[in-house]
Amino acid sequence: MNGSLKESPAPISAKHVSRASILNRRRLKQNIPLFIMLIPVFAYYILFKYWPMGGLVIAFKNYNFADGILHSPWVGLKNFSILFSSSETLQIIWNTFWLSLLNLAVGFPVPIFLAILLNEVRRTWFKKWLQTIIYLPHFFSWVIVAGLVLSLFATDYGSINKILKLLSIEPITFLYESSSWVAIFVGSGVWKEMGFSTIIYLAALTTIDPALYESAGMDGASKWRQMWHITIPGIRHTIILLLILAMGQLMEVGFDQVYNLQNSAVADVSEVISTYIYKIGLGNAQFSVTTAMGLFESVIGCTLVLVANRIARKFDQALF
Repeated sequence: MNGSLKESPAPISAKHVSRASILNRRRLKQNIPLFIMLIPVFAYYILFKYWPMGGLVIAFKNYNFADGILHSPWVGLKNFSILFSSSETLQIIWNTFWLSLLNLAVGFPVPIFLAILLNEVRRTWFKKWLQTIIYLPHFFSWVIVAGLVLSLFATDYGSINKILKLLSIEPITFLYESSSWVAIFVGSGVWKEMGFSTIIYLAALTTIDPALYESAGMDGASKWRQMWHITIPGIRHTIILLLILAMGQLMEVGFDQVYNLQNSAVADVSEVISTYIYKIGLGNAQFSVTTAMGLFESVIGCTLVLVANRIARKFDQALF
């Protein structure tokens, strides 16, 4: 009878409580320098990330400098109606989505393959040189990259067309044809940013136990089998994490890249939300309409992140 009864938990003594509080206070004092170091970080995000969100109210107003943000007349969803009733705006939204989707489809798997291949390089000095060469373009501004692209693909003075001219082939207008411009746009973006993601995947690869490769090799598994059954599953969580973050930028195309590469001949495919906001919002002072466009872009991006995270949760790989 007594054995079937559950024993009540022993009461926590006052001595244990006081000891725990002393340890907490001591730990807090030890971490005060770390909290002080976090103050600039919090200040940065509050001032430059969260505080400007109050300006989104402009999307629902007819903003003008004289009345300011608070006193400009309220127009409700009129700015959104103007956006979605224009065929030009719908084309810009489609261009943004299409270019971002191409960047994701082409640019996302490349760093994974590069990291796996670099992980198989056994010469340390050669591996370090390759990492440096691949990672270096990440530090170039898009002005420099655009200059390199022009020096390669320009019709008159581009290196490729000079070679074609020596072969008695007519110059090709790479930067003035929609299909070739899109290919150059995606390729230059992949070349510039693939090194950064490669470093992340290489760091994730270091967490894989080398004994797994040794066991697989003893069982007769080839290198490709080891990559497929050990390497890729070992970095699966990192892949899904970066994919979720990339989904949030699916409706965002970098302004610098497009602005430095586009021209009027390919405006039908190169005009995106970021350049539209710059030209219409700052150039024509239509702040309310472009704020509405930016808010639409942010809402779609947030929705895509939530959807991707919900799908990842079904495989126990959710970000939050």
